[in-house]
Amino acid sequence: MHIQVIATQPFTDQKPGTSGLRKKVRVFQQLHYLQNFVQSIFNTLEIPENATLTLGGDGRFYNKEAIQIIIKMAAANGFASVLVGQHGILSTPAASNVIRKYHTFGGIILSASHNPGGPEDDFGIKYNISNGGPAPEKITDRIFATSKTITEYRIAEIPEVNLSKLGTTVHDGFSVTVIDPVRDYADLMQSMFDFSAIKRWLATGHRLKFDAMHAVTGPYAREIFVHRLGAPADSLMNCDVSENFGGGHPDPNLTYAAELVKIAYGAQAPDFSAASDGDGDRNMILGQHFFVTPSDSLALIAANARLIPAYAQGLSGVARSMPTSGAVDRVAARLGIACYETPTGWKFFGNLMDAGRVALCGEESFGTGSDHVREKDGLWAVLCWLNLLAATGESVESLVRKHWQSYGRNVYSRHDYENVPAAQANAVIAHVKAQASQLPGQVFGAYTVKTVDDFSYTDPVDGSVSTGQGLRILFACGSRVVIRLSGTGTEGATIRVYLEAFTEDAAQQQLDAQDALAELIAVSHQISLLPQLTGRQQPTVIT
Repeated sequence: MHIQVIATQPFTDQKPGTSGLRKKVRVFQQLHYLQNFVQSIFNTLEIPENATLTLGGDGRFYNKEAIQIIIKMAAANGFASVLVGQHGILSTPAASNVIRKYHTFGGIILSASHNPGGPEDDFGIKYNISNGGPAPEKITDRIFATSKTITEYRIAEIPEVNLSKLGTTVHDGFSVTVIDPVRDYADLMQSMFDFSAIKRWLATGHRLKFDAMHAVTGPYAREIFVHRLGAPADSLMNCDVSENFGGGHPDPNLTYAAELVKIAYGAQAPDFSAASDGDGDRNMILGQHFFVTPSDSLALIAANARLIPAYAQGLSGVARSMPTSGAVDRVAARLGIACYETPTGWKFFGNLMDAGRVALCGEESFGTGSDHVREKDGLWAVLCWLNLLAATGESVESLVRKHWQSYGRNVYSRHDYENVPAAQANAVIAHVKAQASQLPGQVFGAYTVKTVDDFSYTDPVDGSVSTGQGLRILFACGSRVVIRLSGTGTEGATIRVYLEAFTEDAAQQQLDAQDALAELIAVSHQISLLPQLTGRQQPTVIT
């Protein structure tokens, strides 16, 4: 096998964000750009003999070309073999499962998650370690440091792999196996849930509608919902994987999944509707004319976990990201189990799961998961809900309202201001920080500020510390406003404002979240001056 050593120069912008490196496709297409970052990953690792790399992505534009480059670089950098999904496809949770099931050294996942795809849109790459989870900050920091000093990369001269054909090819002892990207994951799901009960629920006239948003979960949905659970084929929509996600934005929320929302709120609404995102790790849950917030979804799954075969013996603990509502905290307190509050980013849950401290975790950004893999998992969350509907005979809305009656309601919403010029976004954060010491004790209508801080986290397993994770304005009544900049975009900045108020009042629980939070929203504007500093009078997305 002939290996080329190519001279290169560093790029200064290859710092991984919340979930890997995300840039515009045209950035990755620059000469040496992708190769530099991949070599920086490999230089950071101590690759053992006979190591196997898992490889796949969400099918977006540039996915197949990048996979061929990475295979050749893996061969040149000491890997003995690569497992790659057929057609270059592996959903993020499926990739995590492959890493864990086949004990590979780790994996490279090509995805920009819920970001748009296409020649003028986004691409992404991240490294997952041998537990199946995203590389922790200590590794991504080393990757970034390496990327700033790199002078060469290694690539093997081997033929391109036929990604459409299952099977193994060998080049001078280096093997590439094209695997079925769906089967292992579908088998795992069938082992965790009561498929027989869900099949009976569907057979008795209940209807579901699942929207893959032209993204990676389409093949998985066909196998699980149609072939294994017996749902009619027209239960699925937008299930053909597209390099540009059908020209849409594969983010499963009320704004970007408008086609599904119209169906769920229509005259002939299905009993249950759901959507997943670009790489299959996010989910949106809808009942008939009813939206379930991701925070409530996490809490309700935790409260009813014993109805799901995989969790019949109970949960070891739960975890949520700091911006996620405290609804699951109330469930954990009643169940007498631990509850952890972490920064945003799934990598922070990995240590807790590996240590056996939590079995269930979630983020308000439409991500829910458990210790079956080390990534959030959209289809797993959908199956949790189908299992609960089948086990209880309740509707989505009745399950949620009964939960509120029992635990109280954490009225919650997130307002996203997307593509804000970085200077304006930073000005909002700086303005709040400048007031932090003066705000406690100040009264804004019905709200008295108790404390203001910038969330930091000390990992209880390895002692690592993460700071600057989001500004929290906590009020004496238990309500709160959180303001942070997102790490998932590729241009400008996204300001996320999280609003939460708790109520046990039955009448207040019936209100639309935006109505119930109207005064708190006004207070958040008064404190942050966001409208004045950005010129934005309305959020881009409300969830």
